[in-house]
This record gives sequence, C-alpha cells and structure tokens, in this order.
Amino acid sequence: MKKVGLSLVAATAIIFASCGGSNSNTSTSAEQTVAEAQGDNYAVDMNSSKINWKAFHKGGFAPRWGTLSLTSGELSVDGSNVTAGQFTIDMKSLKVDSASVTEADKKSSDLENHLKNPDFFDVEKFATAAFTITKVSDLDATTAKDAIEGANKTVSGNLTLLDSTLNISFPAKIAVEGDKVSVDAKFTVNRADWGIKFGTSEGDPAEWMISKDIEIGIHVDAAKK
Repeated sequence: MKKVGLSLVAATAIIFASCGGSNSNTSTSAEQTVAEAQGDNYAVDMNSSKINWKAFHKGGFAPRWGTLSLTSGELSVDGSNVTAGQFTIDMKSLKVDSASVTEADKKSSDLENHLKNPDFFDVEKFATAAFTITKVSDLDATTAKDAIEGANKTVSGNLTLLDSTLNISFPAKIAVEGDKVSVDAKFTVNRADWGIKFGTSEGDPAEWMISKDIEIGIHVDAAKK
C-alpha cells in the first residue's frame, strides 16, 4: 500500500510512561475493572457532545485537526459525583477540518480517507471505539499539569482502539447541576500504544515523519433519564 506523509489522529476520544503518551497530564496502564454504576442514570446528548482531535508531523509542524462523533453514551451520578459511564465512538464519523490542510497539493478528504483505511484506524473492520470509566476521583491540583481550566476531577477509563484496550487517566472538569451534568477534558495519547503505526518499523521514514502524540478534547452533556 502506498505510504504518504500525512498526519493522523486517534477518538476518541477518544481519546488517550512506558506505554503512555508524553503529555504529563495523562497516564496509561493496563486495562482495569470497570466502575460499578451507582446513583441515577444520565443519557448523553449526542447533539451537543463532541470530540475534537489534533495531531502533528514531527517537531509540531503541519498540524491537522478535526472531529469524531459519539453514537451512544451514559453516565451514572450519585449526588454530585459521577460514579461510572460508558461511551461509544463512531470511527466512521472521523472528519478532518479543511482549514488544517493548507498545502496546495493536498486535500482534507484525502487525509480523511487515509486515516480511515488499514494504515491507521481501519474503520471498516473497527467501526467503533469505546471508553468506559473505571474510576473518578478528586483532582490533586498541586500535581496536575496542562489540565483544562477549572479541572476538579481525575477520570480513569478503559479506551479501546482497534483491538487493543488500555486504561488512561486525565484531569477533567465535571459539573453536576440538578438534572444535568457536563464533562470537559483535554489530554494527549500515544497512538503507538494501541498498535497504530503507519510505518513498518521505527526506522521507516513514513513512521518517523508523524508524531505519535494525539491531542484529544472532550465535551459531554448529559441529562437525567
């Protein structure tokens, strides 16, 4: 398959050390036990909730960015605390913002199709990604770095991309107000942790050109069922 020097994302998401991304606000570990749902169920609003992604060529050059959509989502809330949650990400919804592709000889649609093919996310085989909460705890503001403004919690969850599942932890801002809850977060994941590698080896020029880090931004709105 022809390799072209294009940047990539990762969803989801989503999405998220020795096996972790280089951003200090994100840690990655082995898959963990899913949190037990406690309290009331809140349905995620698919229209207002969104996932943004941003990726780069090596050295931070030629950034690309875009969006992904959720197909389902639910949170469990006990009092003022989110106790559990699960989300499904539609990988076929992956979009590249045309404003991020400024080179005259490149098109956002070409990058979009490339990211969806087996070089990267293979969306025909892996049509969805998933994130399931394993723990929500109070954020230690003294150690948190590069967190979203107003972050008050640390969210941990299992992120599944392709056929791999790893646990990630990141700062988030969670607000519970009556029958509504919102979650906002930004973090970085290392795509290689989930086996998403463009080149055939670390020395392959195709792989070398693309940063492994993917910046993920999340906004989730949910309402009590």
